[in-house]
Amino acid sequence: AGEGIEAIVASDLARAFDTARAIADGVGLPVATDSGLRERCFGEFEGYTYAEIDAKWPEDAARWRRHDPAFGPAAGGETLLAFFDRTVAALIRVARAARGRTLCIVTHGGVLDCLYRAASGVDLNAPRTWDLGNAAINRVLFTGERFTLVGWDDTGHLDGAAPDDAGEVAAA
Repeated sequence: AGEGIEAIVASDLARAFDTARAIADGVGLPVATDSGLRERCFGEFEGYTYAEIDAKWPEDAARWRRHDPAFGPAAGGETLLAFFDRTVAALIRVARAARGRTLCIVTHGGVLDCLYRAASGVDLNAPRTWDLGNAAINRVLFTGERFTLVGWDDTGHLDGAAPDDAGEVAAA
């Protein structure tokens, strides 16, 4: 509530939208949705556990686990490259529409991974070395052309501690 949020945009999938609505209720704003902020489509892998995917499609599972940017599961699954392009384009579109305002975007882990990579210049096939915490606050600055990381995986609000002006968690 103390962040000065002026607009809220979420994925149209229920788990992100419901979180956005809880934030919106606290700050008195509506929630806009953008389907470009949806999680990656995993095609025929959807609905299966990791173990089931490994057993049913071992070669495809290996490519998926290696984060092969050109691999997409059959039956409409997105390649990592197509997913990255879709989500970063959606994030840029949403940020441009809210230019000059403090925007809250509520989305999914895969989308946030793409945002981190776009903002920091990390290649798609590089291993992830950063956290993607549930309900974490990730701060980025949009310059009109690209994103820059300001803070990542801030979960102080979940512990009841409030961030101070510098974004650091103050003692409660």
